Amino acid sequence: MRAITFDAPGDEDVLNLTDVDAPAPGPGEVLITVAAAGINNADLLQRRGKYPVPPGASEILGLECSGTIAALGEGVTGWSVGDEVCVLLTGGGYAEQVAVPAEQLLPIPAGISLEEAAALPEVACTVYSNIGMVAGLKPGQSLLVHGGGSGIGTHAIQWAHALGARVFTTAGSAQKLDAARQLGADVAINYRDEDFAERIAEETSGSGVDVILDIIGAPYLEPNLKSLANNGHLVIIGTMGGMRTELNLGLMLSKRASVTATTLRARPLHEKAEIVAAVRENVWPLIESGQIKPMVDTVLPLDQAAEAHRILAEGRAVGKVLLKP
Repeated sequence: MRAITFDAPGDEDVLNLTDVDAPAPGPGEVLITVAAAGINNADLLQRRGKYPVPPGASEILGLECSGTIAALGEGVTGWSVGDEVCVLLTGGGYAEQVAVPAEQLLPIPAGISLEEAAALPEVACTVYSNIGMVAGLKPGQSLLVHGGGSGIGTHAIQWAHALGARVFTTAGSAQKLDAARQLGADVAINYRDEDFAERIAEETSGSGVDVILDIIGAPYLEPNLKSLANNGHLVIIGTMGGMRTELNLGLMLSKRASVTATTLRARPLHEKAEIVAAVRENVWPLIESGQIKPMVDTVLPLDQAAEAHRILAEGRAVGKVLLKP
């Protein structure tokens, strides 16, 4: 089969379309013929040598895809050859075929095309596991999500809005701020022009927000803590701005705040299976009712993976960038 590979870490031009051995499904796995694969920031980090592949995972990039089941491994039940699915992956999506544990499969939501569905698994599982399962956001509470124009951000805004939360977001362009508002953000803050912590203090009369979902890391830790309400919960899922900083324990203590740092890719299978099942039960109905829509900005052929990475790295996309074999 054809897949995107690279021989050594580097910039986008290290990505090449090459012939590799096709995978075979092991016990408990299914083989997917890929229709489309989502691009994520983790892929960019892996390409640069900054995100090690978990033991046993495919070295091929790609943490989500949609496609058709081509073969079933031993012991797989509940799925059939020919079923159209979207899939949370540990790797391998930038290819014509990929093998994946059956527990990580999701059906295509009603009303969503097979191609669009490739934009859903990683963002839906990341958002629901962190905001819903870890932070426990409830109707009537408030959420701040950084990167409101990203795949994660556009999904998080819609999910929290559908839940009945007040949604704050940050973004760096008028286009992304407008898109965030259209998706349900109550307050959209341009982080290039404003201090988001000051704006949140103003908008909440100093009380802060209940939950923050952060992809920036170190430079946002202090202003995030300042922006939390009493008993608030900060969930850090990325370190785009850096990994090391000081933690103001006094500020945490004064607010009785909680800070959680999580990743999805390296979790054991049983944890991923639990998340996928929860997403199917709690998020898929919102997609099928039209309250959450997959946000696809750009679809490129597989051999243009380098350009897809550039679009994401340069912040040109509102929502997801997909590759199509």
